[in-house]
Amino acid sequence: MPVTPDGVALRRAAADRFAAWVRDSAADVPLPGSGRTWERFQALHGLGREDLALARLAEGHADAVAILAELGAPAPAPGERWGVWAAQPPGARLTARPGADGLWQLDGVKPYCSGAHSCTHALVTADTEEGRRLFAVATAVPGYAPVPGTWQAVGMAGSDTPDVRFTGVPAMPLGGVDAYVGRPGFAHGGIGVAACWLGGARGVADTLFASAVRRAPDQIAAAHLGAVDVALHGAECVLRIAAAEIDADPADRGGDAALRAMRARAAVERVGTLVLEHVGRALGAGPLCHDARHARRVADLTVYLRQHHGDRDLAALGTSLVAPPEDTPR
Repeated sequence: MPVTPDGVALRRAAADRFAAWVRDSAADVPLPGSGRTWERFQALHGLGREDLALARLAEGHADAVAILAELGAPAPAPGERWGVWAAQPPGARLTARPGADGLWQLDGVKPYCSGAHSCTHALVTADTEEGRRLFAVATAVPGYAPVPGTWQAVGMAGSDTPDVRFTGVPAMPLGGVDAYVGRPGFAHGGIGVAACWLGGARGVADTLFASAVRRAPDQIAAAHLGAVDVALHGAECVLRIAAAEIDADPADRGGDAALRAMRARAAVERVGTLVLEHVGRALGAGPLCHDARHARRVADLTVYLRQHHGDRDLAALGTSLVAPPEDTPR
């Protein structure tokens, strides 16, 4: 099924905003563990509050910058827009084999490639004979092809997240086997995604707060408003604490990064879900039907929150809490 004209327009508009953000603001986002991690989370939160599709693209670029720095690779050049494509759902598989001049070649399909049409470069995980590795690729090369019709989402339509087919695409390896998931920044980056979610939840809640300013809420609406405020405040506290802990131990010498990330992501996902419920019950169908910006925010947040895997991620958290210390995920 082809992408609808509206979907193409949303994708292109988000791509334009992404290019402008990279040009004007990306360099101002601090690295995680730099002593300014809360500023990083605030920047991502602010993007999510305004525009979740842009936040998804910007978070990918900011994460790529952090990964390149952590693995000792050159920073993106001016004008380059990077993504991080590391999803590993069942089915589609991307493989890498050694090629010439120190480069490798990628073949297969990579799902969920946000910014597939707008990123100039990407960090991509692929399977090798030794195990899964991370590679840097350019997108303006023969053999790189977003797969039409593989991103049909109404929510997050602008994030441009189709599958991509790679056919003999040259790639530069970064680090060894499992370097992507084995570094402390993998967990730090996961909390950055949660900062985008929380920004999206705040954006949805803005409609409820604006409604209360226009007209004094009755007791039922006031109760929803209070519940939303408490939830958002609690999630912000979680992220503040996580940022301080990351800055105190950026290399994760204490071994707490994975547990911290799982807790923070679960807490923010729950708050985002609660905000959607309370705002919907307080305001009814009106803003969903007559306020295009609010309707887009609700649709986008509903999809974006599913980057958290729900009960599976909670099960992973619970398992880590009772695992012997040497078996606790790092």
